[in-house]
Amino acid sequence: MYHAATLKDKLKLFLKLLWPILITQVSLAMMSFVDTIMSGRVGTSDLAGVAIGASLWSPVFTGVNGVMLAVTPLIAHALGKREKDRIQGIINQAIYLAIIIGVLVILIGGLLLNPVLNWMQPEESVHFVAKHYLIGLSIGIIPLFISNVLRNFYDGQGMTRISMFITISAVPFNFLLNYLFIFGNFGFPQLGGIGAGYATGATYWVILLINILLIFKLDAIKQFKLFVQWNKPSLTAWQEQLSIGVPIGLTIFFESSIFSVVTLLISVMFSTTAVAANQIVISFSSMVFMMPLSIAMALTIVVGYSVGGDRLAAAKQYSILGVSSGIGILGIAATFMFFFREQIASWYSTDASVVELAGQLFLIAILYQLSDGAQSGLQGVLRGYKDVKIPFFISLISYWLLGIPIGYLLATFTAVGPFGLWIGILIGLTSAAVGFLFRLRFISRVKTKQLQT
Repeated sequence: MYHAATLKDKLKLFLKLLWPILITQVSLAMMSFVDTIMSGRVGTSDLAGVAIGASLWSPVFTGVNGVMLAVTPLIAHALGKREKDRIQGIINQAIYLAIIIGVLVILIGGLLLNPVLNWMQPEESVHFVAKHYLIGLSIGIIPLFISNVLRNFYDGQGMTRISMFITISAVPFNFLLNYLFIFGNFGFPQLGGIGAGYATGATYWVILLINILLIFKLDAIKQFKLFVQWNKPSLTAWQEQLSIGVPIGLTIFFESSIFSVVTLLISVMFSTTAVAANQIVISFSSMVFMMPLSIAMALTIVVGYSVGGDRLAAAKQYSILGVSSGIGILGIAATFMFFFREQIASWYSTDASVVELAGQLFLIAILYQLSDGAQSGLQGVLRGYKDVKIPFFISLISYWLLGIPIGYLLATFTAVGPFGLWIGILIGLTSAAVGFLFRLRFISRVKTKQLQT
């Protein structure tokens, strides 16, 4: 990492960090994409079961990953202040915390899984697939959380290509394991959608093993003596990470959970066809969202490094560059989705009714792309400032006091049906984008005054 002097140099540095993050995020999304497509080829019930399982797992995963994301600004600020000796301690404590959180997620999930699925009352076959998909996936939860800590360790130093290499290396394993477990090839048990869960859980172990191998092989990483020297667990260090990570995690949770809640409500209120169609739109939209999400992650690194080095003018330039790029990219993606929505849906399912409904739902998804790009980029900038508490309340109000209630009312008391829930998502994302923008303007002015005094 370095402080770029000119706007051209800043653009070069930003792109240098961004493209490996983007490939990493797309590769991660490819795992869910492959799960969904392959499960859909087995049958509508398998697709719906994986949809429900994924909708329950997604907010948990993204929320916990948000807690781990605190590592990125912590390291970026330490580097900006030339406190490199603090990095090993930050990572060791984050790994301890990741293991504790992973154990808690498994235990709590084991207690709540059946009650939640019973409340949803899906068809018996869908219930069975969803439950055992999550059981299979749970074998990889702890290695996944540890891997996320290590990824944020690389990214916080600007070593984004390491994360890219690891994730790209794991994708073929995920595809192969899906091929074996879903369809029962080469003597493996034919598990249908359930097999996608076991394949994904096993892939998370592959990712961790590759991480550990590189830690001992790369000179740039060996110097930190990770997995060699261990600090004692520190409640103070955990508190520092949690004070940043919990608001980030909850903010991401509130955003990602609205999509999960929509899936759960559709499963309760509408047919299996509607659940499958909804999952198609969420799956593809999530893949597209990897672009602005990657921009947001790169923004956290460069803004955090700039703010840590008291270079607020540079932080502002990066902010404008990144947020405008995210909006522009999703504008292009929305145009593509409009013209090819039914062709995209046909990748996932051969059921004509599912494809038709998914094509209609895509029309609503297209509308919120610009808001989604804006709010994601603005969140990334705010994390670079280590400003996370107020954005947490903004997301809570936008998604849960506006988006979900309005969507539910529209779906329940009007003739728009499941489209009403997606209108609620549009309202929630737009409200969040506006709130984050005003917060960034405020915090930027505050930081400038503090530096001047």
